Amino acid sequence: MITIVPLIFSNMFMTFAWYGHLKFRYLPLWEVIIISWLIAFAEY
Repeated sequence: MITIVPLIFSNMFMTFAWYGHLKFRYLPLWEVIIISWLIAFAEY
């Protein structure tokens, strides 16, 4: 259980980092890529 909970939160966080751009369609793709990488970098 100690391992499962952080993995669930990590998965949710990474899902937002990679697929969150679908919610922000008004941003150019290059900005979305940089923001996604920054979110992923912050997690790791």
